[in-house]
Amino acid sequence: MVYESGVALTHVYFPTTAIVSLLYVMENGASAEIAVVGNEGIVGISRFMGGKSTPSRAVVQSAGQSIRLNAEFLEQEFNQAGPVLHLLLRYTQALITQMSQTAVCNRHHSLDQQLCRWLLLSLDRLKGDELVMTQELIANMLGVRREGVSEGALKLQQAGLIRYARGHITVLDRAGLEKRTCECYAVVKKEYDRLLPQKTAI
Repeated sequence: MVYESGVALTHVYFPTTAIVSLLYVMENGASAEIAVVGNEGIVGISRFMGGKSTPSRAVVQSAGQSIRLNAEFLEQEFNQAGPVLHLLLRYTQALITQMSQTAVCNRHHSLDQQLCRWLLLSLDRLKGDELVMTQELIANMLGVRREGVSEGALKLQQAGLIRYARGHITVLDRAGLEKRTCECYAVVKKEYDRLLPQKTAI
C-alpha cells in the first residue's frame, strides 16, 4: 500500500522499476483499477493539484523501486510556475485520459479486450516481457471474477499470445495482443507519447 483513501499525502513517488495501481474500493470491499503508474509518472498528483488527499487507493502492482520525495518540496517547486509545473500538468492530462479510457473500456469492451489492454499498459511500464501477477490480483484490478480472468488468460495462451504459469505471464506475441485489444490502448498510448515525448522522466 502506497497510500490509502482519504489520507493526506506526505510524500509522492516516482516509480522507476515498479508499477503502482490506482484503485477505487467500494463499501463492500470490491475494487477496480482506474489507472497504472510506472516509470513515466508520479504517484500522488492530488498533492500538487490542491486536494492533499484522494478517495482512491494506491497499491504496488509489480514490485520494484521508486524515488520518494517530500510532498511539500514538490508542492513548492510546482508553485514556482516553471518547467516542473508544465511537465506535471501534461502528465496529469495523460493520466486523466487513461482514467477516462479505462472507464469507457470497462463499460463497453469484452473482458478479453480489457485483459489485453491491461497487459499492454503494464508491459509499457516494465523492462522485458514478463509480468508476475496472480489471477486474483488481475481480477481485483479489472473488477471482475477470478474465473473470468482464468478463462481470458487461457484464451490468450491458446492463441499463442502469452504463456501463463503460477502467477508468471510471459508475453510471446506483443503485436498479436495489440491486434486483439480494443481501441482504448492506442488512445492512451498516443496521448502519453504526445504529452510526454520520449518518455520524459518527471
